[in-house]
Amino acid sequence: ILYDYQTTRAGKHPARYLSGYKGYLQVDGYAGYNQLTDVTLVGCWAHARRKYTDALKALPPSAQSAEGTAKEGLAFCNQLYAIERELKKEQRSADERYTTRLKKSKPILQAFSAWLQKQAPRVLPKSALGQAIHYCREQWDKLNAFLKDGRLELDNNRAERSIKPFVMGRKAWLFANTPKGARSSAIIYSVVETAKENGLNPLNYLTYLFEQLPNMEIKDPQQLDPVLPWSDVLPPSCQSPIN
Repeated sequence: ILYDYQTTRAGKHPARYLSGYKGYLQVDGYAGYNQLTDVTLVGCWAHARRKYTDALKALPPSAQSAEGTAKEGLAFCNQLYAIERELKKEQRSADERYTTRLKKSKPILQAFSAWLQKQAPRVLPKSALGQAIHYCREQWDKLNAFLKDGRLELDNNRAERSIKPFVMGRKAWLFANTPKGARSSAIIYSVVETAKENGLNPLNYLTYLFEQLPNMEIKDPQQLDPVLPWSDVLPPSCQSPIN
């Protein structure tokens, strides 16, 4: 898990950060990613689905027609997720996921696309429901991209979950006073969250690093390899008790 801090949300930052990368990139609706070349952007259905749940919450009790429409949009999203749950439950391979999605998910997407085209002129563009429909239509190519490869996911929730710890903590930590401090924080977040993903106890692992790094040539990748979070030669004390 790697975090990067930049002073603005300009598209030049992800373009520079990912320079030379080719392949799939699963993203939210942030327009800055559109500047990337040699990548296929894969949309997030969790973001799309959330907009319909938000639309339902925002509707007054008297808006029965709009409520029915929002529930229909949500139902399309739920059908796609039902297929994904079944694939994960059966532990299907990437090739099997690809084939099943073409057979089951693609017809749902085709029906959803026709529904979006029909509903778009019937709703207020700035209403919560109108925004949900607009988001799906604007992101449609990206939202369909998961059909291209069985290794792809329906959403980027795994990345979102990795962002959540410091988003929640930010309420207590307030903010970084300088860009340099923010970049330093991004490095610390990267180390801690990657340690957690590899089953390490972050406190014990950081303690181990602070003991080892002063005695190492940190510019030498070969010396650093044994102390990286995924190393298989880390001492047992670094392991999380839950493992």
